[in-house]
Amino acid sequence: METPSQGADNPNGGVRTEIPEIQSELSTGHVIYATVAAFLAWVFSVYDYILFGTLLPPIRDEFGWSTPFATGLATIIGVGTFLVALAVGPFVDYLGRRTMMLITVAGAALSSGLTALTPSAVYLVVVRTLGGLGYSEQAVNASYLAEIYGRRQRRGFIYGFVQGGWPVGALLAAAMSAWLVPLIGWRGSFLVATFPAIAIVVMRLWLKESPKWEAMQVIRKLEKEGRHEEAVEFGRHYDIDIHHTEETTIRQLFEPDIRWHTIFLSLGFFSQWFGVQVFAVLGTTVLTEGKGTSFGSALTVLIVANAAAYVGYITHGFVGDIIGRRLTTAGGWILCSIAYAIMLLGPSSPGFVLTMYTIGLFFLVGPAASFFFFMGESFPTRVRGTGTAFVNSVGPLGAIVGGALFTAALAAGIGMIWSAFIVGVTGILIGGLCILGTRDVKDPHQAEVLPADESVATS
Repeated sequence: METPSQGADNPNGGVRTEIPEIQSELSTGHVIYATVAAFLAWVFSVYDYILFGTLLPPIRDEFGWSTPFATGLATIIGVGTFLVALAVGPFVDYLGRRTMMLITVAGAALSSGLTALTPSAVYLVVVRTLGGLGYSEQAVNASYLAEIYGRRQRRGFIYGFVQGGWPVGALLAAAMSAWLVPLIGWRGSFLVATFPAIAIVVMRLWLKESPKWEAMQVIRKLEKEGRHEEAVEFGRHYDIDIHHTEETTIRQLFEPDIRWHTIFLSLGFFSQWFGVQVFAVLGTTVLTEGKGTSFGSALTVLIVANAAAYVGYITHGFVGDIIGRRLTTAGGWILCSIAYAIMLLGPSSPGFVLTMYTIGLFFLVGPAASFFFFMGESFPTRVRGTGTAFVNSVGPLGAIVGGALFTAALAAGIGMIWSAFIVGVTGILIGGLCILGTRDVKDPHQAEVLPADESVATS
């Protein structure tokens, strides 16, 4: 590709942008370094996210809040998390993947540190809303890693280890709380959580920006200068779709070429979170009140199931490389709905409940590995960050709506078993079916609609 001389006149006024040569891909060593950094950042973002729910009872007791008031605060914080997660997307596309990877993990560290200083309910809502940055970590990771992995073999399998940071972070939060709260209280526990997150921020300073994003920035500058043909040629050289780049990235998500893809991804993740709320967040309640399991046994079930869930992430990442991430995600959630239906309607013997709950959680959270990497590959470079973060942001909304429907069903006298079935099982099943309505993208190139290849994945 010929590079125009720097400083040449621009027909629209100003100085013409020199067209640089962008490194096509990062070294294997840096990809490994970035993968480790992404895993650690996700673990401690989850750690901060889960820590608040774990320590809400002692926070409530110190301030003398009632349980409804405390859970109401958690709901408000959930809405704030959604808004922050939604806002992250455009910044990932305009400021860069690397920059937002630094900001999201720094946000988790700041949220933990400021929570330790909590003087009031209003203050707590504000600082915990910053936790939405930590929750957005998985969306930023998916965008960045999908680009730097390129077409490497077994990229989904490798990403499965990264996304598996969720159960690791959750178990770490539970273990550290049990150890630290008796020694230094809930405030000290939040303060301790800041230090590993700060260490990861420092570690991420050595990350390199995604070459795809750097190339996209050049295209935006060329388009701004009115050099459309050069932008088209540059985009073709780097396999980047330049359609609709004059529009905001949020608006681009709902243009005809990817509108239904965005909608079905969002509906799928939203509905699946009904099941996450019922069977993961409220799992002990369903097991004790619905299946007659003792509280101690229910905790054992959760520990065993979460250990199996980590294997689920790796498994779904591996299978996604073979049969495609779209089919893997949809199939996983559909199998999950079947497993939980059998658990709810089947015998209440401890062994049966443990087995079916473990299978259900394996297929409930494991597909996140294939789902997030699928999003990272299936959105075009121009909206990859916005699209992934937008879909990710509807998760907390699904939890809020699912929790409200579950509560309403119980209040109507439907009973624990059938309430969990109607809200949780049905939500997961609908989520899996919605994924089948998305674009079947198996390779990053297929996500781009290039000028010489207009027929590629346009609906």
